Amino acid sequence: MEFTTSLSDNMNRLQEILKADVNFDVVYRTFSTGGRTACLYFVDGLTKDEVLLKLLQVFSSVKEGDLPENAHDFSKKCLPYGEVDLTSQIPSMVNSLLSGMSCLLIDGYRECMIIDCRSYPARGVSEPDKDKVLRGSRDGFVETLIFNTALIRRRIRDPKLTVEILSAGESSHTDIALCYMEGRADTELLSTIKQRIQDLHVDALTMNQESLAECIYPHKWYNPFPKFRFSERPDTTAASILEGNIVLLVDTSPSAMILPSSVFDIIEEADDYYFPPITGTYLRLSRMVISLLTLLLTPVWLLLMQNPDYIPSWLEFVRLSDPSHVPLIWQLLILEFAIDGLRLAAVNTPSMLTTPLSVIAGIVLGEYSVESGWFNSETMLYMAFVTVANYSQASYELGYALKFMRVIILVLTACFNFWGFAAGLLLSACSVIFNKTIAGKSYIYPLIPFRWSEVKKRFLRTRLPHGEKSR
Repeated sequence: MEFTTSLSDNMNRLQEILKADVNFDVVYRTFSTGGRTACLYFVDGLTKDEVLLKLLQVFSSVKEGDLPENAHDFSKKCLPYGEVDLTSQIPSMVNSLLSGMSCLLIDGYRECMIIDCRSYPARGVSEPDKDKVLRGSRDGFVETLIFNTALIRRRIRDPKLTVEILSAGESSHTDIALCYMEGRADTELLSTIKQRIQDLHVDALTMNQESLAECIYPHKWYNPFPKFRFSERPDTTAASILEGNIVLLVDTSPSAMILPSSVFDIIEEADDYYFPPITGTYLRLSRMVISLLTLLLTPVWLLLMQNPDYIPSWLEFVRLSDPSHVPLIWQLLILEFAIDGLRLAAVNTPSMLTTPLSVIAGIVLGEYSVESGWFNSETMLYMAFVTVANYSQASYELGYALKFMRVIILVLTACFNFWGFAAGLLLSACSVIFNKTIAGKSYIYPLIPFRWSEVKKRFLRTRLPHGEKSR
């Protein structure tokens, strides 16, 4: 559908589509400019009122003899604003209007002038609660796409930084920004990602980035290890772009989706590079060792409890101090689910009640559950360590992947003893080794294929020489 030169006809057609008399936030204002009737459409709450006021003052000051013959000349001579576009298609105008832009129609002009004076509701770019650092920048992404791209542009002042805008969702028309460095990003992967986004046939990206991730990479959903790295930090995102990664920013989502990402990319954190090399290396290796402990601690302990004769003398202290009334495997599994229940309860607990309820949970569910005989104190100790150690790395997805593998190893160990433990380790190793990034490369590169120079960079935080890109 295209616009005509008759303003009344255009307004009647838009009334059928927009239903401005029903939708209170869809506002239109008719006025006269240059001796002709004009109409300005906008969505209340998504526009800058002071900009619209100044534009209306300018339009009313245009004299009849000064009115240009077409919309293009009018936008150049009589519309004192930087971001202006023209369209003759009604669907394009409606989509722009519902995105927050203001649309100007003038009787006698076939084109509609789209004025980008949007002003989305937004919070401040404060440090994200999840991706905190001990030293470094304290700004973070917000739910407004243009603010997020500006935070990246501030850090990469290079014309090779490309930010392409795409859209997905037949109802939501969600804006997606594709950010990469020209000449550094994988061109084949880049074209693949763009094609997959353009070919999406979904009604809406209801869950923002998670919906997009499941749409562009639907393969091997049963493997819990994450294929994407998510970050709410602009400095981490900018460093990833400089390294040749591709970043996807979704409107209304306060985080960046970085791809391709291996398991070493996901384990890395900004603190590794905000401290000297020796401190950064210690933090990185500690995080890796703790992640392995969260996977193996309780299964190894269960294996030793099932085979007490194999416990060496220097490990005698790991034995149960009190008789077990509930089988150890059931104690561990109950605690695995109970901890998730407490975590969900903490998320939904009002902040003013967090402290008293935490005290109650610690006393009642901790001390009395041991005294009542449901759990042994050793079981509570090891599960407490696993719970706290899960927060040593920032990725929720990786933490739950390790949790799922740990539960599988526990169940197999309880059922088949040594063979079950070995089978669980083999299954966990295969889940990582045979996993692939979205680019189709090894998930544990540079171990497979092996490259010693890259291995040193992954495990050791070496001193960055002049000119080398930092993470």
